[in-house]
Amino acid sequence: MKYMATYDMMEAMRLTNQWLGATAQAFGAHPALALSPNPMIKMMAAWGEVTERTFSRMVAKPDWNIPTVVGEDGRDHVVQVQKVMTRPFGDLLHFSVSDRPLMPRKILLVAPMSGHYATLLRSTVNSLLPDAEVYITDWHNARDIPVSVGKFDIEDYTLYLANFIREIGPDTHVIAVCQPAPLALAATAYLAAEDPKAQPRTLTLIGGPIDPDAAATDVTDFGRRVTMGQLEQMALQRVGFKYAGVGRMVYPGLLQLASFMSMNGETHGRAFSEQILRTAKGEAGDHDRHNKFYDEYLAVMDMTAEFYLSTVERIFKGREIATNSFVVDGKLVDIGKITTVAVKTVEGADDDISAPGQCVAALDLCTGLPDSKKASHLEPGAGHYGIFAGKSWRNNIRPVVLDFIDANSDVPEPKKRRKSAKNVTQLRTTKTG
Repeated sequence: MKYMATYDMMEAMRLTNQWLGATAQAFGAHPALALSPNPMIKMMAAWGEVTERTFSRMVAKPDWNIPTVVGEDGRDHVVQVQKVMTRPFGDLLHFSVSDRPLMPRKILLVAPMSGHYATLLRSTVNSLLPDAEVYITDWHNARDIPVSVGKFDIEDYTLYLANFIREIGPDTHVIAVCQPAPLALAATAYLAAEDPKAQPRTLTLIGGPIDPDAAATDVTDFGRRVTMGQLEQMALQRVGFKYAGVGRMVYPGLLQLASFMSMNGETHGRAFSEQILRTAKGEAGDHDRHNKFYDEYLAVMDMTAEFYLSTVERIFKGREIATNSFVVDGKLVDIGKITTVAVKTVEGADDDISAPGQCVAALDLCTGLPDSKKASHLEPGAGHYGIFAGKSWRNNIRPVVLDFIDANSDVPEPKKRRKSAKNVTQLRTTKTG
């Protein structure tokens, strides 16, 4: 019960801070206090507004908020988020653009399962929508999944990816961002051996820990010095009675968020202090730069305990991908079996999460792939976030990735006019289990 008590205690602390913020905001806005010219009253209300917003966002799943995209005809086309495949631990989503011809490029974005929702890649999706049919993996919050559904570890994750790629079709271009890069590589190798016709056309790996030992970071140092027993004792908790996943062992999103923020504590502290001052002066907005970033950054989700532990033990400690010894469903996944899928790696020179060298190691593992189908890109001055969502992505990396996709694509078939939304065939839902 101690694991459940700890989980509920963290939730109680979050709710208390949210309540304190809302109380301070309401108290500072009381008409009676308007008689006093004391600036501290405005500061109290501003502190309350920022605090309430901060702690309430920690348990809210953000919306995609991509209403339209501009087409080649210069018109705004409505974007609808459709579920192509539904599974217990994650869905395959398609951003369907109404009244636009089908785009020849089909891109599957593999979102990380590392504490944040797939909406962390919203700007990445936005940047690709004008030029491609975009799909994405939408992982579910473990706290909302009943224990009766079963486990979910990195082998299950790999099989999910293989099934998603099969569903979209063999002309898929996969882009894996950060944490799922090694598992996307494994899923591609798995298809190469088990279902060659379902392999994707290209695989782009962005800032992922293919070989964590290739370049040391705080993340890899943590993985080496902490034992699996210590992780089980310190990091895992059992979901409380408030959620559908009551009793499930998880690595809580709130704990992951605390870890993220501690890495740049001074920067985050300054950002919130400045936001309180802007709010007190009336200069802050609901969608200003601070709120736009932190509404997404603070929205965290729980991971299943088995997924978290198997990631640390098999990817970071055991280096099973780096040593080509990864096993899925009792079968050794030989990365050397990849012989036709073009593979590209993207790294940021200033990435402090997956340092340069960790991701490009994938190319050496692809022993069955000719050099003409291998490519790499190192972006100068780019950090971890910038290589998939920042200025570096928009101005430099995105064009390079699209050129790589086009260079390894067949001549596209003639475009077909998309049917209206009301005529779209009901999407298939796969059975669980």
